[in-house]
Amino acid sequence: MTQENSGRHGRVVLVTGAASGIGAATARRFMADGWHVVLNHVDEGQRAAAQAVAASAGKGLKAVPLKGDVTKDADCRALIAGTVAEFGRLDALVNAAGISKMVPLADFEGLSPEDFQRIYAVNTIGPFLMMRAAAPHLVATGNGAVVNISSRAALTGTGSSIAYAASKGALNTLTLSFARQLAPHVRVNAVCPALTEQGFVERLAPESFAQRKAEQIARSPLQRIGKPEEVAESIHWLVTSAAMMTGVCLELDFGLHLNG
Repeated sequence: MTQENSGRHGRVVLVTGAASGIGAATARRFMADGWHVVLNHVDEGQRAAAQAVAASAGKGLKAVPLKGDVTKDADCRALIAGTVAEFGRLDALVNAAGISKMVPLADFEGLSPEDFQRIYAVNTIGPFLMMRAAAPHLVATGNGAVVNISSRAALTGTGSSIAYAASKGALNTLTLSFARQLAPHVRVNAVCPALTEQGFVERLAPESFAQRKAEQIARSPLQRIGKPEEVAESIHWLVTSAAMMTGVCLELDFGLHLNG
């Protein structure tokens, strides 16, 4: 990024789960386009990673790591308040924080009620709390945008576990609800990626990731898996260029839907 285009438009995006994976790639993509970025991380253990992402900001840009647990309403409100206090505005919100538990879909006993509650707390309730807290500030810009990071699992009932798929299906419904209620001032969309590198599957279960990768390459018409930077590009497009789109859950599946 050149000094001349750094911070050229003064817009601000808050990215949850920005310390790794798609969240980190999204923060970098917006910084590359001259946006100021708030990088949410859940605890001190992720602070160094969030700071490393923030360090890639160009001259004239601010990239501010902020700790906050998206399952806690007070933290979500504090993240939004901290962003507005720092920059005086909020133009976009990207809900990238997410968790799962690797449980075979046929293993019904492998998931406890507590597993569901924990996964829903981050993947569904967290985005609700963040959007609720951000809504007045996004409306105030007159052209705000939200992108929720869902999953192909939300559309197929597959993925790392039934609880994960269900939480992302609920997130898609949440996306539609907020799109209706925040129009015409704020557009709300979601992306539904298929298997992507540097995600929790690769971190938590390398052998399962290798198998899933081979299966997706064999089954998808485009014969590959995704990279975080590619998902980030779609997120950036939805925020900055998709002026005709709201309430869309965009499939990023390398053509897997063509298999029926």
